[in-house]
Amino acid sequence: MRIGIGLPNQVRNLTPSIIPRWAARAEDAGFSTLATTGRYAYPGVIDTVALAAAAGATTTIGLLSAVLLAPTWPGALLAKEIAGIDGISGGRLTLGVGVGSRDDEFTVPGHGLAGRGTRMESDLATDRDIWGGKPVGNGPSPAVPSGTRQVPLLFGGYSAPTWCAGARVISAARCHRP
Repeated sequence: MRIGIGLPNQVRNLTPSIIPRWAARAEDAGFSTLATTGRYAYPGVIDTVALAAAAGATTTIGLLSAVLLAPTWPGALLAKEIAGIDGISGGRLTLGVGVGSRDDEFTVPGHGLAGRGTRMESDLATDRDIWGGKPVGNGPSPAVPSGTRQVPLLFGGYSAPTWCAGARVISAARCHRP
């Protein structure tokens, strides 16, 4: 049996230096996975920072974002951050993504609830391109080091935009949006 544990990154007003110690203790205790949850509009530590801290403090335990609200981020920036965290961890990261459902999570101008499923589909394609070493924008350089792997994806959510984005990434399936 494999049992994971959540990082306390979204405990209200957490002292951030607890995160790497928590991660190391969870690994020592034999847990299989450390998971985060992410919310911008909450006094905690953002999930990518918590995952990076856990990656640096551990060597074997799996890492999981459960779930990161992908459409709230600029796509290329998130792809680069995730690739970096995965590289630091030695390939132990699984990127769990969802589309979000609260207006207060969307802090990037132009990134609101409307169109989030379509945006996530586009961003996931950007992730794959960036992780595959394709040049960024109009320049000749990739955003990540050569040898960066395609980070495994896990889709979480209860809305049609989540399921449709996941279905298209996995199988290029068509999905009806109500």
